[in-house]
Amino acid sequence: MKIQSLKHSFILLGFVLLKFILQYSLISPEYDLQRDEYLHLNMAHHLAWGYVSVPPVTSWISYIIGLLGNSVFWVKFFPALFGALTIIFVWKTVEALNGNVFALVLSATCVLFSAVLRLNVLFQPNSLDLLCWMAFYYVVIRYFQSEQLKWLYYGALVFAIGFLNKYNIAFLVAGLLPAVLVTPQRNVFFNRHFYFACLLALLLISPNLAWQYNNGFPVIHHLQELSSRQLVHVERATFLKNQLLFFTGAIFVIPAALYALLVYPAFKKYKAFFWALPFTLFIFTYLKAKDYYAMGLYPVYIAFGSVYLAQVLHKGWKRFLQPVLIALPVLFFMLMFKIAFPNKSPDYIVNHSRVHKKLGLLHWEDGKDHALPQDFADMLGWKELAVKVDSVFSALPHPDETLVLCDNYGQAGAVNYYKTNPKLIASSFNADYINWLRYDKKITDVILVKEEKYDDDKERKTEIPLVDTVYLADRRVNQYAIEDTISIYVLRGAKIDVNKRIKEEADRKKSGKE
Repeated sequence: MKIQSLKHSFILLGFVLLKFILQYSLISPEYDLQRDEYLHLNMAHHLAWGYVSVPPVTSWISYIIGLLGNSVFWVKFFPALFGALTIIFVWKTVEALNGNVFALVLSATCVLFSAVLRLNVLFQPNSLDLLCWMAFYYVVIRYFQSEQLKWLYYGALVFAIGFLNKYNIAFLVAGLLPAVLVTPQRNVFFNRHFYFACLLALLLISPNLAWQYNNGFPVIHHLQELSSRQLVHVERATFLKNQLLFFTGAIFVIPAALYALLVYPAFKKYKAFFWALPFTLFIFTYLKAKDYYAMGLYPVYIAFGSVYLAQVLHKGWKRFLQPVLIALPVLFFMLMFKIAFPNKSPDYIVNHSRVHKKLGLLHWEDGKDHALPQDFADMLGWKELAVKVDSVFSALPHPDETLVLCDNYGQAGAVNYYKTNPKLIASSFNADYINWLRYDKKITDVILVKEEKYDDDKERKTEIPLVDTVYLADRRVNQYAIEDTISIYVLRGAKIDVNKRIKEEADRKKSGKE
């Protein structure tokens, strides 16, 4: 038994090592970080219990990355780590369901060679969100098996971590609770420890809830803005269709799980999971959520399906189907390797974009097709912009009295990440940067970083009366970047109280008066 366990551990270690190797090989050095990553890294310098865009856990990870040197290696390490841990939890779930070595290998292969690789490319809350969904489902399974009270409290802890990482995990609970209600496992609602665990979870997330309350619940404004600018382009049919693309290699495994949850006697205790899938998908579909919000649903079904298929295919000629099922995820990965990841140059993708277009990978959140996938385009031109802003800033005679004001959080974050002049601190009225503005610094000069496409005052008629001199210092042009042309203006010799003007503008934007 110990030898078998050791063998399983070595196989699992192989999957974990392969996971890290793949994640670091899927990004071409021609790409920078993505705009959200810069924002998240900047949060390390503004630790709080909440932010406009995300809960606090991302800032804690960013702080650790900063302690480790803030290099791209460590930025990419943590999403890869969360992906590896997701595989481990799937593995442990299969073990808890008494799956054999085939079930273990099949489940790990299906999760490894999937869209999770794409998700784990970026330092965003999504990777930890996926892990927390899988960890929570694992805890639920262990409770259904043993009804030991400790699993209720472990569930509270996992939910709290997930909630403090991304509010998306609330949809897991919203889909799972009614599913439990229609099964015999509803007895959990008569257990007082269930409510003690709920109180523990509420206590753990209360600092963030208090932050939201004290700041006027910016998450509501963020969701409204998301709904009006991005989710408005989401079609429900497209959302459902895209669910098939995340774990294509598990095309037989997930349906097998749903069938087994209905008829397989060994899964009788877990029938709530059969209902959890349609309930949760219904909520996401009704709210017109982004398709990847539901990715956390599927790994647990891969675990169930792998265990069931291991039982069905263990005798006779059916055994020969086992390597076929394991090969399928690898085959689909090989087919998607050149198109689903930023491992090819922008020029190569543009010249070989037929498949990208056919699969809808060129379709952006604005509802239009573009030259590159949106995430890829959002990883271009940032370092070049930062170098140019840094150069303009350092050339001014009074850097201590210079404000760098950017159009958006992507520009500000990139400048702050790549800058070489320690006196340079880029600001913006956009996203969380509006809360990080300072009003205690004497300001003589201002550098404006403007996205030319949305700049309706290229002659700077608004600013000319307020300063002695205005000029275009430089321009960053990249035809493939999501912001193809960015202008860098210098405003010399302010004639007004810039701090007062900035505060008035920030207050106006916070109140929603654009």
